[in-house]
Amino acid sequence: MILLADSGSTKCDWMILDGDKRLSTHTKGFNPFFHSTEFIAEELIKNQLLSDSALHINAVYYYGASCSNDIRIGIVQKALSKVFTNAAIISVDHDLKGAAIAACAGQEGIACILGTGSNSCYFDGKSIHEQIPALGYVLDDEGSGSYFGKYLLSNLLYNQLPQDIADSFRSRFGLTKDNILFNVYNEPNANVYLASFMQFVSDNVAHPFLAQMVHDGLKRFAEIHILCYQNHHSVPVNFVGSIAYYFKPILEKIAVDLGFTIGSIIQKPIDGLADFHQQAP
Repeated sequence: MILLADSGSTKCDWMILDGDKRLSTHTKGFNPFFHSTEFIAEELIKNQLLSDSALHINAVYYYGASCSNDIRIGIVQKALSKVFTNAAIISVDHDLKGAAIAACAGQEGIACILGTGSNSCYFDGKSIHEQIPALGYVLDDEGSGSYFGKYLLSNLLYNQLPQDIADSFRSRFGLTKDNILFNVYNEPNANVYLASFMQFVSDNVAHPFLAQMVHDGLKRFAEIHILCYQNHHSVPVNFVGSIAYYFKPILEKIAVDLGFTIGSIIQKPIDGLADFHQQAP
């Protein structure tokens, strides 16, 4: 059995490949910037499919947020080794590599993540090449769920939201300044908290204020993280993540305005990763 994982900071999609069978499950997302080996292992054991299958897993291929250096990769590898003790292969790689494999389907192109966080790379068909680093939600994460959530909450607290949007937001979430600041500054995983308001944005994106907010954030992402590649006019630009998926029409307009061609937009990379690993020798 082969176990695949695609993990953002909010949610992790898991898939077991058993011959032609595919078994799927989900856990909370893991990010070794914030989560320890012990925390990750404990959460995996709580999942019934993963715990029931643990001894039968021969290989694990994990693509995850922040898994871009040896220290953070090691945190996740150790957690996986604790749970999947019979796995001869435990491979941990960047979620950007997983996004490129799934979205580019083995072809040359630019791959972008637009989910809780954001990032981009050039994929030559085998390897990824980053031009601009992802700075995370504190410094920016342009076009991500945390980026928009931060903008929405700050405008709410500054009384800069249109009254109808502010009233609808307060009615839906019942938030006060104190509990917003507590969740952002005292609770763990503030990036996930900030991104949690994107369902409200999606539900109300026809409103001119929110439509402009999304347009401006996605355009800023494109200007920084797509136009930096000299070949952005000549290769397809592919996207994974819920922000790209749910705001596809806005993204398509930006592509026309900035002169790049969108290839694929997929919400979840896990099926593309399964195709890749089932075809791998």
